[in-house]
Amino acid sequence: MNPVYIITGAMAAGKSTVAKALVQRFERSAHVGGDAFLRMIVKGAAVMGPVLDAEARAQLTLRQEIATDVVRRYHAAGFAVVYQDILIGQDLVAAVDRLADLAPRVVVLAPNPQTLAERDAARAKTGYVPGFPPEVLSQALANETPRIGLWLDTSELDVDETVAAILHHHW
Repeated sequence: MNPVYIITGAMAAGKSTVAKALVQRFERSAHVGGDAFLRMIVKGAAVMGPVLDAEARAQLTLRQEIATDVVRRYHAAGFAVVYQDILIGQDLVAAVDRLADLAPRVVVLAPNPQTLAERDAARAKTGYVPGFPPEVLSQALANETPRIGLWLDTSELDVDETVAAILHHHW
């Protein structure tokens, strides 16, 4: 069995950490992180933030389309795949639609904004800055994203507890 998981949430929700732990649970697995495709742009990368101009929106869509193409290739080769990215609102719907024939298992990590701020402050890369607090993405996730898949408030869960909840969910 080679399932496809989509893990999303705000910055500092634990997406990368959970994805890295989840892929370890399968004999053959691949971790597809959306950020990798954005970092491939050497010159002309648009600034990503709470408000996207047309170029940033186009680059974000390109990144997500490339990522789902890669998910599809790994799945076809027999791998369980965990695709992890910030997919809010229609971006999540579009990713699920592009992978619909693979029956992706959607996991939304939704810790509270205080937990997001604490986790962001504790990591080497920080994403939240004045004018762009955790509440912005947290509220967008809550208000703009359809309730598909498994939504987990991971404010009080560690990585192993989160992975266990994902694996024990009745998909």
